[in-house]
Amino acid sequence: MFRLIDFEYHGKTVFLRADLNSPVTDGKIISDARFRAVLPTIIYLLEHGAKLVIGTHQSKPYKGDYITTEQHAEILSGLLGQEVEYVEDIFGKYARERIRALKPGEAVVLENLRFAAEEVKYKPIEDCEKTFFVRKLVPLIDYVVNDAFAATHRSQPSLVGFARLKPMIMGFLMEKEVRALTRAYETQEKPRVYVLGGAKVDDSLRVAENVLRNGRAEVILTGGLVGHVFTLAKGFHLGDTNLEFMEKKGLLELVDWAEEILNDFYPYVRTPVDFAVDYRGERVEVDLLSEEKWLFDEHPILDIGSRTIEKYREVLMGAKIIVANGPMGVFEREEFAVGTIGVFRAIGESPAFSIVGGGHSIASIYQHSITGISHVSTGGGAMLSFFAGEKLPVLEAFRESYERFKRLSKGEQPDEEHGD
Repeated sequence: MFRLIDFEYHGKTVFLRADLNSPVTDGKIISDARFRAVLPTIIYLLEHGAKLVIGTHQSKPYKGDYITTEQHAEILSGLLGQEVEYVEDIFGKYARERIRALKPGEAVVLENLRFAAEEVKYKPIEDCEKTFFVRKLVPLIDYVVNDAFAATHRSQPSLVGFARLKPMIMGFLMEKEVRALTRAYETQEKPRVYVLGGAKVDDSLRVAENVLRNGRAEVILTGGLVGHVFTLAKGFHLGDTNLEFMEKKGLLELVDWAEEILNDFYPYVRTPVDFAVDYRGERVEVDLLSEEKWLFDEHPILDIGSRTIEKYREVLMGAKIIVANGPMGVFEREEFAVGTIGVFRAIGESPAFSIVGGGHSIASIYQHSITGISHVSTGGGAMLSFFAGEKLPVLEAFRESYERFKRLSKGEQPDEEHGD
């Protein structure tokens, strides 16, 4: 695949697809973590004289954090110490004029890419190439740099549509992410421990099934709603209140799938032995086999318990490779962040090569100053798709772009269907 250092950028117009999708409270972006992650790529391009056009999405239509990219431009300007202009357009006449007017070393941020209807749908690369989004911008662009690792599992015009029309190059963040995840997935170092928590239960089940079936993991530790589903699949009752909650979330229909995984790999999937419930506004820990388990009937389970944390810690300290995604409980409430903090601290203290991903996981790591984790991934869904063994559209597009433009550089004819 093409790397950033493979090209000269002076005077060239570069479309940089970043993922600056960030948490928003009361209309304000509250974290610049993703901005800082992509900063090395932006600085490299500007210092090498690129005319930089930055594109990012922010949330989805009709959600509370679906805002313009004006703040994104302000944050980037502050981090870079130079103006990054906010362009209130995506591929219309105004945007194209601003792109043409760029000078070497200057940068603009286009409007929230998801304000364009074409960008909301997932389509094959052939359809993405034909969109107005791509057709209007491609004549103005020399290179495309993609550093949006967190969106690699999506096939949308800004992510894959330029790949066969212009060289698509990996940004530094993308390269770092792919290298770290590939190392963890393909290594033969053992034991390899996966920690699956949070609320993306179907994605986590796909990961568990893939890594166990293909001999890429020795142990799966579960927490959050993933842990709930596996606990039910093992035949334990979690009480009416928690079952009702899981039914509303559509999670009970996943229990049979979890049971199938357990039938084939029972000893390798560990589930919590105790949980913490909200009892009259306080944290109360309940052993799964104790007489107090009646508390599950009327009180929500919001975290794993202390015995589970200690058991998981023992496993993690002996691991060689750790892949973790998602919190152990409702970490937003301090008294129920105990499990998430305990497990993530153990990952940081373990001598293993470790990867932790997922927006909530990252927030918890920064919030509680947890150190020692080898690689903190900017992608949650993308990381889960990678470890589930699925083909990621953006990585496939990188390969297609590389092969096509390598052929062209040797004087070979491109395929007719998308020839120049």
